[in-house]
Amino acid sequence: MAKDWTLLYKKYKGLWVALAADEKTVLGTGRTVSIAVKEAKKKTDKVPFLTHIPKNLTSFVGSM
Repeated sequence: MAKDWTLLYKKYKGLWVALAADEKTVLGTGRTVSIAVKEAKKKTDKVPFLTHIPKNLTSFVGSM
């Protein structure tokens, strides 16, 4: 099932985000992966789900 990250996009544009296993709970954020992971490690010992939230949303439709 698809996750709705609309709120993540609005709040964390251009940042790396470390999420809990539910892919909703933000454990850490930062301009780099290492900053986001360092923040997440303060809250949990589990490996976070990492994603980069783009500054701009663009669509792509491909064809051959």
